[in-house]
Amino acid sequence: MEEKSSHWITISDMMSGIMMIFMMIAVAFMVTIENDKKQLEMQHDKMRDLAQNYSNLQNELYKDLMKEFGKDLKRWDAFIDEDTTIRFQKQDILFDVGEKRVKERFQKILDDFFPRFIAILYNEKYRDFIEDIRIEGHTSKDWEGAQSLERRYLGNAELSQERAFQVLKYCFSLPSIVNKREWLIGLLRANGVSFAKPLATDELSRRVEFQASFKANEQILKILKASE
Repeated sequence: MEEKSSHWITISDMMSGIMMIFMMIAVAFMVTIENDKKQLEMQHDKMRDLAQNYSNLQNELYKDLMKEFGKDLKRWDAFIDEDTTIRFQKQDILFDVGEKRVKERFQKILDDFFPRFIAILYNEKYRDFIEDIRIEGHTSKDWEGAQSLERRYLGNAELSQERAFQVLKYCFSLPSIVNKREWLIGLLRANGVSFAKPLATDELSRRVEFQASFKANEQILKILKASE
């Protein structure tokens, strides 16, 4: 009897030990989960702050652009979107039909606009965060009465690219921005978009846009690093 009782006591002790081990594992697991939860919350806060900083930059730039150019937009027939795109949208001011040469009236607008635009972007608040400064040429779907989609697209692609480049060339040659040319070389781009991004009417679609984009890739890398 004593041997049998001793045997059961040993089994009981072993079961108690196993239960204690399971409890310790459970407690350790709960502590780990809690720590992981805190880490995830901290990473989420970092990612939220980075995203907020990026959004704040765009909002601040929009406000600065409106403050600087708000009174000029009507006489320029221009518009500023909340994504900070500045749109010059009056075809008879910009170019003659089918031509790439910048008209004299648009040249005078650029004389006034571009140095002030670059002065805003060169401010220390934005300067180091600028990815590029794009000048985009846009057209309608029409092309010399052509019916072929290929001919209409390629003809307008060439024209929009030439127009964007002529605007870039004119802006870059302005004496008032000579001290910022080296900085602009790394940022200023001319893109022809053809009719890939049409607006409500053909008239509005024929336009030139300026937009500065921030270093989204850099922000994304920071977010990814914060999530590691």
